[in-house]
Amino acid sequence: MTKLLARVPEVTFTFWLLKILSTTVGETGADFLSYNLGLGLDITSLIMGGLLVASLLIQFKLRRYVPVSYWTVVILMSIVGTLITDLLVDDLGVSLVTLSIVFTLAMLTGFVVWYKSEKTLSIHSIDSAKREMFYWMIILLAFALGTGVGDLISEGLELGYGVALFIFGASIAMVAFGFYGLKMNSVFSFWVAFVLTRPLGASLGDFMIKPFNESGLGLGMTTVNVLFLFVIVSLIAYLSIMQKRAIFLMQKEKYGLSEKHG
Repeated sequence: MTKLLARVPEVTFTFWLLKILSTTVGETGADFLSYNLGLGLDITSLIMGGLLVASLLIQFKLRRYVPVSYWTVVILMSIVGTLITDLLVDDLGVSLVTLSIVFTLAMLTGFVVWYKSEKTLSIHSIDSAKREMFYWMIILLAFALGTGVGDLISEGLELGYGVALFIFGASIAMVAFGFYGLKMNSVFSFWVAFVLTRPLGASLGDFMIKPFNESGLGLGMTTVNVLFLFVIVSLIAYLSIMQKRAIFLMQKEKYGLSEKHG
């Protein structure tokens, strides 16, 4: 019952898979709209920002976690987070180092404010609009920070997308080992892994899209976007069906119990 009333999903393998896929689509989708379609950063940012606000309004009206609404917000936040970083770096000339430091401090400040207000940072406790507001604020900052860190490793330090992919993958593996093997704090482990999946997904997208002479696989942006979106839609459809089944069984059990006591 408690799980069905939560406003965010359980942290499962499917959650992490969708998070990485959404992150990749956010990175490649922002570039596709800005450059391939020729909309430019400013127009793309306005359109995606408007869609994000609209999706958040819908999300906050819901009383529980709904896969379609939740993951739509995540994908749009991934795109907007990428666009924020691109605007600051490309249009305003902010260095990737400065950007990474500023967003790290901003996110840490967000955590402090969240904890002082709610006395917890656990996503399992997100059962109110106020806590969900803090949650989405941190996620947007995490996307922007992850984009900057990913670009800093792969492009700023000229290590390449393959090396960046390995670095972030290994970092997440270390966090997983710390959590499962060393019993590291679950809340701390979650948020570190959450931030790291952003540059991991972005590096994965760049690695698959970039041509061979730029240390990529050369699969093309359209191919990667279509493939990943297909997997995302399929997984969301599966989660929606399973959620409806869980609600049906819960109601059936409740009705059965009431019938026995009637």
